[in-house]
Amino acid sequence: MSKTQDLTITDVRVIVSSPGRNFVTVKIVTESGLYGIGDATVNGREQAVATYLREHVAPCLIGRNAHQIEDIWQYLYKGVYWRKGPINMAAIAGVDVALWDIKGKAAGLPVYELLGGKSRKAVTTYAHATGETVADTLDKAEALIAQGFTAVRLQTAVPGLDASYGVLRGQKDYFEQQSSRPLPPEEPWSTRKYMNAIEALFREARARLGDEVALCHDVHSRLTPIEAARLGKMLEPYDLLFLEDAVAAENQDSYRVIRDHTTTPLAIGEIYNTIWDCKEMIQNQWIDYIRCATTHAGGITAMRRIADFAALFHVRIAPHGAPDLSPACYAAQAHLGIWAPNFGIQEFVGFGSEASAEVFSHDLTLENGMIHVGDSPGLGVDFDEEAAARHPYKRSYLPVSRLEDGTLWSW
Repeated sequence: MSKTQDLTITDVRVIVSSPGRNFVTVKIVTESGLYGIGDATVNGREQAVATYLREHVAPCLIGRNAHQIEDIWQYLYKGVYWRKGPINMAAIAGVDVALWDIKGKAAGLPVYELLGGKSRKAVTTYAHATGETVADTLDKAEALIAQGFTAVRLQTAVPGLDASYGVLRGQKDYFEQQSSRPLPPEEPWSTRKYMNAIEALFREARARLGDEVALCHDVHSRLTPIEAARLGKMLEPYDLLFLEDAVAAENQDSYRVIRDHTTTPLAIGEIYNTIWDCKEMIQNQWIDYIRCATTHAGGITAMRRIADFAALFHVRIAPHGAPDLSPACYAAQAHLGIWAPNFGIQEFVGFGSEASAEVFSHDLTLENGMIHVGDSPGLGVDFDEEAAARHPYKRSYLPVSRLEDGTLWSW
């Protein structure tokens, strides 16, 4: 960077658009003209975080030096007094990732070089195979393996339930479920029906797919600790890479119960916002993979701390990679993944829709189930504001879940 290049922040733009999914994009512009892109999306609460950024965060950034990433992170975290929480931490993340993008561009280096350089040649991913039946799910898994993926998450419809997590029954996304009346769709849940059906999926998977492919499964927080312990023990013969979100763990000690009963590896963290949400589980080695997303856990600065802390206890990072995270988040996580010595695996559902490709550009490529990170300065991602304006925000929600007697349950 030239010594005369002025990285004083002059503008903070917050753009809410819907190129296939709703995204909250942060664009920070400096006096020199260099700018950075960050993701601050909170699915179903996009306007809350956008308003927080515009009304409360942006005014505090004007005139600051974009190079001072750590000081700005601490200012937005400690200075607000009301710490943590998904809205606050997503706002911090959007700013933080944009600042790392600027710093890389100013240095003429990709962000992973600023973190310490590559620890591997590419970022291993796992893809999703979901189907109406076990056979349908495994057909899709075989197709993914043929494309080069070495790890696959398996989800299938639960017999006897009208809806199941991950199975959209012919619809491309949750927007289609809400086209006429955008309110949270409701889905039924029965633990007994699920537990009676789930083992067959992995028994058949190992028979058809063999032992080399890594298999994952997402419970999506629907079980109690002892039910999750039983599930983990039931699935031990099928050698899962990990069992994800077996229990909603606001009470982190819940994972001690599961760990005491099964050797199936455990993963959690996609809705966590800070290192404090997962501190006990990591330091007690109750989990094997921490799945915090850069967008929801405070950005690259915070994720680097989580990764370093987890490494002390043999816990690997496996960042969340749902389609409601924008390509700016994917880029940030790819740079973290190529650097982190304790990287495990990255969830991958594609780089976005055709509409998303009109709005976001990036230099990430996928080959044989691995993300290859380009060497563009910064994060290698860009955002077209004019294209984004052609895809206005559409109110949308994730579903909610109820037991068959009507009791509200974890979705």
